[in-house]
Amino acid sequence: MEKESHFFIFCFCLFICFKTIATEAHANGFTKLFVFGDSYVDTGNRNFSARSWNQPYGITLPGKPAGHYSNGRVFSDYIASWMGIRSPTPYRWRKMENTSLECGMNFAFGGTGVFDTLVSAPNMTIQIDLFQRQLQKKLYTKVDLNSSIALVSLAGNDYTAYLARNGTTEGLSAFTKSMIKQLGLNLQRIHGLGVRKIAVMNIQPLGCLPSETISDLYKNCSTSGNSVSLFHNQVLEKTVEKLNNKSKESVFVILNMYKAFLSALKKQASQPGTLKFKDPLRPCCEAVSTGYKCGNTEDGKRMYVVCNNPNSTFFWDDVHPSQAGWRAVYLALKSSAYSLALM
Repeated sequence: MEKESHFFIFCFCLFICFKTIATEAHANGFTKLFVFGDSYVDTGNRNFSARSWNQPYGITLPGKPAGHYSNGRVFSDYIASWMGIRSPTPYRWRKMENTSLECGMNFAFGGTGVFDTLVSAPNMTIQIDLFQRQLQKKLYTKVDLNSSIALVSLAGNDYTAYLARNGTTEGLSAFTKSMIKQLGLNLQRIHGLGVRKIAVMNIQPLGCLPSETISDLYKNCSTSGNSVSLFHNQVLEKTVEKLNNKSKESVFVILNMYKAFLSALKKQASQPGTLKFKDPLRPCCEAVSTGYKCGNTEDGKRMYVVCNNPNSTFFWDDVHPSQAGWRAVYLALKSSAYSLALM
């Protein structure tokens, strides 16, 4: 059964590779993507006990669970598509027979953060350690790194862990500053290892996640939740500005996920190629009662329900966008000045 799963993963990667390369050329000379972070960009690093390997994840693409926290593609897949390369191989599958590492490598693990969180998986510092070991093995040259982008998605799970560990509202701003200070050190380290451009995702509007809006029947975003995001993003912006001033070039680029999420959620289908979501704050996959999540089962019974058309929803589950949601975010970033030099 495990060999069959391995073969399936390999075939799925080939599918993404051929579809991507057939549709786009290499963007701006970038040929490799190295991914660090959490479930927004993880493409299969978590073990089979993670819900990303449970039904109904992957129901749209490739048709069965493949380690992506959505019904299909996640954000890193779209960045790879923009670059004209296949989505990089997850670190976990790097030694699989016939696996190609020529497009980079994905070190992201769902549920992780800048610091240790509530899951037993590598935090950002350890993910960078894993990357450094690959460089020590000479898997990538200086030329490779000079034509590479690092994509970083982290912070949401750090806040979840902070609150779960009885963190206070009064101490939240100090926690944010300490987390972003460490994030800044990590970004510098990635650049110091030779990566040419580093794109760091700021934090999405936390108050608009279904886990927050469910209390209001998915009608409105939480102002308090979004205020956490806004403060986080302000501190991050100042940190990245200092890093760029220090490097004397725009190495570090912020991808404005906050603005892109809101834009996608409010989008009216008035422009060609844009998407409109009828009930944007309601997820496609919902738990049937408190204490359960999408993908959970009990005594063989599904403890969730799935909408008829995942492509019509922005959110897939309680915190993750659907494939269509991620596409809308990507399109919002691609057409926005906030994408800066990267897009």
